[in-house]
Amino acid sequence: MAIELKAKARSGVGKGAARALRREGFIPAVIYGDKKDPTPISISYNEAMKAIYAGGFLSHVITVDVDGAKHRVIPRDYQLDVVKDTALHVDFLRVGANTKLTVQVAVHFINQEESPGIKRGGVLNIVHHTVELSVPADSIPEAITIDLTGKDIGDIIHISSVELPKGAKVHTHEADLTIATIAAPSALRSEEDAAATPAAEAAPAAGAAPAKGGAAAAPAKGAAPAKGAAPAPKK
Repeated sequence: MAIELKAKARSGVGKGAARALRREGFIPAVIYGDKKDPTPISISYNEAMKAIYAGGFLSHVITVDVDGAKHRVIPRDYQLDVVKDTALHVDFLRVGANTKLTVQVAVHFINQEESPGIKRGGVLNIVHHTVELSVPADSIPEAITIDLTGKDIGDIIHISSVELPKGAKVHTHEADLTIATIAAPSALRSEEDAAATPAAEAAPAAGAAPAKGGAAAAPAKGAAPAKGAAPAPKK
């Protein structure tokens, strides 16, 4: 996704200058990093909102044209108005030749119609919609694509089975991140539960105590009466 934003250098800073920019249809922003001084700029409100809501704004290297001078950057943060949900400020990080970044990359699934588990009514349970990658700035993928061909009910999709861009590493504390699973449909789970119920309701094992209110078993012939019990009447 190639994005280029037009920008103007700005000298005014502070809340008053920022409010004045917004009234004119611009958003205050700053470019920093790469061992250079921060560069305060202003960008078009409409262009910024379009880029933000297009998706993946914080995981794409873009070009910012500041009065004819082009800067290669990646958006690192932006602030939105809590009420109006409109952009208030954007921070850009300069991207050098050997810059390595940590970014969130979306996970996409393909060939669901080729999954036996989904054909049988199984449900794709997505554990992670995005994956955090440490990757060279020039190798940031648009998305991680996972092929569901041949996946059946009970299958677990780990990050180790996914082909990542060259030089990319998963930024996680898990040994092998679980991306998704193919879960059994609710009807199948109900059938399994029903099949397990008769076993659970089977008669108690020999020697088990009688149910509450049930008759006690008669003592064996010739057995001594229980301690404290009245002797049987003589015939």
